[in-house]
Amino acid sequence: MYLKLKNTKRFCAFTFIDYICLQIYDSEKLNEKFMERTNVKPAEGKLGIMVVGCGAVATTFMTGVLMARKGLAKPVGSMTQYDKIRVGKGDNKKYLSYADIVPLAKLDDIVFGTWDVYPQNAYQAAMYAEVLQEKDINPVRDELEKIVPLKAAFDKNYAKRLDGDNVKDCKTRWEMVEELRRDMRRFKEENGCARIVVIWAASTEIYVPVDERVHGTLAALEAAMKADDREHVAPSMCYAYAALKEGAPFIMGAPNTTVDIPAMWELAEQTRMPISGKDFKTGQTLVKSGFAPIIGTRCLGLNGWFSTNILGNRDGLVLDEPANFHTKEVSKLSTLETILKKEDQPDLYGDIYHKVRINYYPPRNDNKEGWDNIDIFGWMGYPMQIKINFLCRDSILAAPLLLDLTLLSDLAARAGRYGIQRFLSFFLKSPMHDYTQGEEPVNNLYQQYTMLKNAIREMGGYEPDEEID
Repeated sequence: MYLKLKNTKRFCAFTFIDYICLQIYDSEKLNEKFMERTNVKPAEGKLGIMVVGCGAVATTFMTGVLMARKGLAKPVGSMTQYDKIRVGKGDNKKYLSYADIVPLAKLDDIVFGTWDVYPQNAYQAAMYAEVLQEKDINPVRDELEKIVPLKAAFDKNYAKRLDGDNVKDCKTRWEMVEELRRDMRRFKEENGCARIVVIWAASTEIYVPVDERVHGTLAALEAAMKADDREHVAPSMCYAYAALKEGAPFIMGAPNTTVDIPAMWELAEQTRMPISGKDFKTGQTLVKSGFAPIIGTRCLGLNGWFSTNILGNRDGLVLDEPANFHTKEVSKLSTLETILKKEDQPDLYGDIYHKVRINYYPPRNDNKEGWDNIDIFGWMGYPMQIKINFLCRDSILAAPLLLDLTLLSDLAARAGRYGIQRFLSFFLKSPMHDYTQGEEPVNNLYQQYTMLKNAIREMGGYEPDEEID
């Protein structure tokens, strides 16, 4: 069990002792005792997934789910739909899908809602994004046309490159919160949803440094919202606050500060709701979090890692603004330092030069390309190089993350887990952690996978372990 997996009592209902106290049953007894032993409520009724943003990522996600439940496409890349986890050991071990271990919501039970600064419905937005071919959109055109964005809670100062007019006319941040709460209640009622999850798939906001005076306590944050403190309270914070108050888990898919502040942790504890973030881990950082452990495990040295990207979608347009890029830069730079630690191996990682660049290049649209130049050294200090060129599709990689994060956040809520969901770090570039207590995030992809599997095992009533499958 990784120590990083242990949550403080303040911010999570489950601690290390919960793992110790788990008893081992054979599979028949586990099935009989599932509800009693794990206290995971069943996934009954409709699950509303409200997506902030109705751009390329959101519409690719929605279209894929709608196509998959008609049997017209496969949800490739989704851990909840394809991955299998070993449960038990020795002669009793077996490999089960997530839904065979824990009660996940079914694709047929999902209802979509969204907010966006542009008024186009999900079909129009999907066609405009040009991620998917028309033949893969038209079979679910009727469903997509019914998904019409609600007016967004938006402040142009936080995303200067966007100029949509489908926005709320709110005088203060507190009015934003109240409007968003009404949206959520209305959506839930009109669609007959038993539960909702809110996930941010909108643009990266400008960087908001954590200010203890505003972000340190829930009372201070609420006071700032009511005082219309637009410098310290980003619109995304209003979405998160509203979601938690309405009993909905919140997921931050961009590198925004949003829920990565003590005030939101306090609210998550108060409402007993899960929160997770930050920043969907899709392309270059996925490679980095998987490849850096190879360098560390092999005890090779690292002099430098230069990463650059080109992309031309709306995300690239927003990130072309320096203030917005800085938010992303902070997120992407945080990966290496917790995997290859200079304090543990000063000879190998004592002087790493790490640079990240993102360039807006419209001809590529959603087809992002990432280059990594890695300067390593080996025996007696002799230098070597590794070069990685990843030609990927940003929204194609992100869509399954939205599905997994929403389904697993809904599961966590029904399991009574609240606060920071560290087991979801696997899906995120800059995993949330309690930095006020000196905790470090876990960025090593393989450690993150162990955390994910053990959380699923635990919620399913199985014993967690770290054996290599």
